[in-house]
Amino acid sequence: MATTQTLTDLDRFHACMDYESGAPRPNHELGVWRQTRERWQGEAPDAVQDYTWDWFTGEQQLALDRRAYIPVNFGFLPPFESAVLEQTEKYEIRRNAKGIVSKALRAGTVDGQRMCMDQYLQWPVRTPADFAAIKKRLVAAVPARYPADLADRIAVWRRRDCPLVLGRNCAANGFYWRAREFMGTEALSYAWYDYPALMHEMMAFYADFIIETSRPVLDKIEPDYFCFNEDFAMKSGPLLGPETFRTFILPHLKRVTAFMRGRGVRHIAVDSDGDPTVLIPLLMDGGVDIIWPIERASGVDPVTWRRRFGRGLRLWGGVDKRVLPRGAAAIRAHLREFIPLIEEGGFIPTVDHTVPPDVSWDDFGLYMDSKRALLDGDFGRLA
Repeated sequence: MATTQTLTDLDRFHACMDYESGAPRPNHELGVWRQTRERWQGEAPDAVQDYTWDWFTGEQQLALDRRAYIPVNFGFLPPFESAVLEQTEKYEIRRNAKGIVSKALRAGTVDGQRMCMDQYLQWPVRTPADFAAIKKRLVAAVPARYPADLADRIAVWRRRDCPLVLGRNCAANGFYWRAREFMGTEALSYAWYDYPALMHEMMAFYADFIIETSRPVLDKIEPDYFCFNEDFAMKSGPLLGPETFRTFILPHLKRVTAFMRGRGVRHIAVDSDGDPTVLIPLLMDGGVDIIWPIERASGVDPVTWRRRFGRGLRLWGGVDKRVLPRGAAAIRAHLREFIPLIEEGGFIPTVDHTVPPDVSWDDFGLYMDSKRALLDGDFGRLA
């Protein structure tokens, strides 16, 4: 491994993921609410004026490590036509590019981000017959799914000094996530039982789609990881049971992860909020070796997960966003919990989702300064 003085962002990432001892560890964060951005622009306009706000690719002013993303379009081609169907002073009803119709309050909206969840009114798949039309928008590996200069970008990525990721965050989504976008949470919850043939078809189709859309890229370059975005859990547990996961999703998850690892993808991640604990053994059996963001409000924590699942599961996230507004002492005490994981490796601490608007610029600065000490192994600064 390179010396500490010459470590690149790629070196730090692999050293951490491979459980190599020694600091510093990677410095990653997800991002902030747009309402948070607006607050900080008022509190510290000079400090944030040059921010990119794209923290997945780094942020120089915060010393965030860089990541590069292969911009594969795993979405609908063509997308549904977005349109505002109804608008009043209080709300608007809109159809988005995924064909979902929702009702949203207008108050508090900043650059399209709401302060609360939309009310979902209609989904593109309402009966098994509707899925045929959806498949026509998900034709794998057509040229429009890749940047025109992909070959030139690959030449640059082969000389990279930061991790390379197949697809932007939330680009491919996962099996549960995509089915929920097709049908909605309630209808999907019934569909496993009412329409099992449809669900088997849907899971198989989506696995084939990911594999064939990824193939032209993976035949030319080996990314460092791929992420399934799932969000299939809430505070009380997952939105589908282990037996449903085992029956419908696991065989196809295994197909996708085997394909990717066979072409040099080193790590497979799953993103889920809430408490997915009972599904983690199945995810690991399916080839997943990273889970994030470890949402603390759901009663989960990375120290417990490491004891339970061992080094086969790398952990990202775990910083309780609710602690950040409580000041320096609370922040430092919270980060001290992670010292054993930092020393062991296989763990990258980040806020357990994007930073909400109750976090001031000053408190976020305290958090980032304290986290820098944690990542550097300077644990005395956390006393």
